[in-house]
Amino acid sequence: MKLLAFETSTEALSVALSIDGDVRERFDLAPRRHAELALPWAEQLLADAGLARSQLDAIAVGRGPGAFTGVRLAIALAQGIALALDRPVVPVSTLAALAMRARASGAGEGARVLAAIDARMGEVYAAPFVIGSDRVQALGEEAVMAPAQVAIPGDDAGWLGVGTGFAAAEGVLAQRLASRLQSIDANALPHAADVAWLAVHAFARGEAVAAESVEPAYLRNNVALTIEQQRALRESR
Repeated sequence: MKLLAFETSTEALSVALSIDGDVRERFDLAPRRHAELALPWAEQLLADAGLARSQLDAIAVGRGPGAFTGVRLAIALAQGIALALDRPVVPVSTLAALAMRARASGAGEGARVLAAIDARMGEVYAAPFVIGSDRVQALGEEAVMAPAQVAIPGDDAGWLGVGTGFAAAEGVLAQRLASRLQSIDANALPHAADVAWLAVHAFARGEAVAAESVEPAYLRNNVALTIEQQRALRESR
């Protein structure tokens, strides 16, 4: 199984190549340079592996939620390559990929993770997950909301918090849920390597789709607020 993955939903840019379970990734903080660097990084990963685009079985993409322009770019890249090669796309939740950061840090199967991304404007993108053997299972709906509105299912402790949403709004989310959280990594960002890992297993389950069917997850109803609207929203809170 050979799969190329893109994740550009946040300030981090990452591209990963999975070859029969061996995942190679390029990752960096590259604000405003995603469009410039994503394709060259992909081509370099392929060249270093001695792999041609035509040898890819599928393209994976972090479908959001996240920054509007970043999500749109990743979807466009994945669709463009997939259509040119007549290959399917495996869309992966960016929050699910972020939850995988807990796994990368040593969390095992059954670990419960609250993933949260700073959505700016006083809000976060958030969702609860449990880590499985071949997937990250959502335990609730992905949503965009004020940090004070985020809830964890049940009433038990031992949850792991990952993502920049825990540092948003002066750490309100981390403070509110402190008694429920075993640990917090407020610097964690989604990685294409995790998108690739999740996508390989999703592909095996038959969850790949036609390129033209991929839908971004913006969550905000209005993803292009005017400056006046943004100011009004901030002043109303």
